[in-house]
Amino acid sequence: MRRLLVSKLVPGMKVGRNVYGKRGEIWLARGAVLTRRYIDRLVELEIPAIYIDDGLLGDVDIKEAISEETRQHAVQQVKALFSATPKTGAISPPPAVFRTVEEIVRQVMSNPNAIYNLLDIRAEDEYLFYHSVNVCILATVAGANLGWNREQLEELALGALLHDVGKVRVPPEILNKPGELSKREFDEVKKHTVYGEEMLETMPPEVRRIARSHHERLDGTGYPDGISDIPATVQLTGLADVYDALTAERLYRRAYQPHEAFEMIAGTGNFWFDHLLVQAFLFNIAAFPVGSIVSLSSGAVAVVVENKPGLSLYPKVRVLFAPTGEKAVPAPEFWCHEEGVGVLRALNPEEVTALGITPHDTDPHLPA
Repeated sequence: MRRLLVSKLVPGMKVGRNVYGKRGEIWLARGAVLTRRYIDRLVELEIPAIYIDDGLLGDVDIKEAISEETRQHAVQQVKALFSATPKTGAISPPPAVFRTVEEIVRQVMSNPNAIYNLLDIRAEDEYLFYHSVNVCILATVAGANLGWNREQLEELALGALLHDVGKVRVPPEILNKPGELSKREFDEVKKHTVYGEEMLETMPPEVRRIARSHHERLDGTGYPDGISDIPATVQLTGLADVYDALTAERLYRRAYQPHEAFEMIAGTGNFWFDHLLVQAFLFNIAAFPVGSIVSLSSGAVAVVVENKPGLSLYPKVRVLFAPTGEKAVPAPEFWCHEEGVGVLRALNPEEVTALGITPHDTDPHLPA
């Protein structure tokens, strides 16, 4: 299973992961076979990418830190809260938001070895809601790696979930502009940090601090205050914010592949963020998610079948093509670190197609 741009889809491909509608309903279920009508509708909905089942990992169960049901429920909670937020005054999140935060923390604490493998499929106008939930999950997983207790994690999770609430006060024509922002427009976007702090005035101080300071950096180049003394909760939220933004498909730029974003985050240690916090953040991030088709240092081509915490750059792989270019039959599996083999990079969709790995259903009667 791998994520593919909607522009690369063709009739006959099989859906590898549920595609959700804007009310949290399943719009396309896992296992559904794409038709031209479905693909055209995905374009209309501005969903940039979906997961397709290429038939390579039918025996692999991908486990996540948070269940898909909890993730979707959280998205709907954030959407309802942000959509009902007044343009002035403080907000008071309903009890359901706090229960959602508690459930996210409970699941994270009960799944310490879970790997962040899958990236969300989100329509452009749903970006803020999915982004808020992803930042919450990513920051909470990192906090758990640091040994934080439940109370600390719940405060972090709440702050991370609401870190961008101030964006509801940014004019939508600026916030959703598909092209490059002018200096004036960017200055307006940056105000969301101050707006967020004001809107959360009834919340705990740390939650307000996360909203105001999640764009601050250790080297003093962040905003709105240019400070370098940044609490760990704020830094973890900032790390999660950067990672999720990098790996999201946007109208104005492509998503970075997870290993590209992983390397970029790794390079921020003791520059933008404390290096120990960077290490804790990356510990459970899959640089090469399950289903990635990768080129190995041995010259072979393989599919990633498993990841372990702390070994993000050395996944377990199943060889598809030997270094000679011949199909590997039978297909050997091994952990890269045990065999002394490195992953050079993930192949792009065109390269995968050129290899003959084409995830089509074989039903000749499938309607176009």
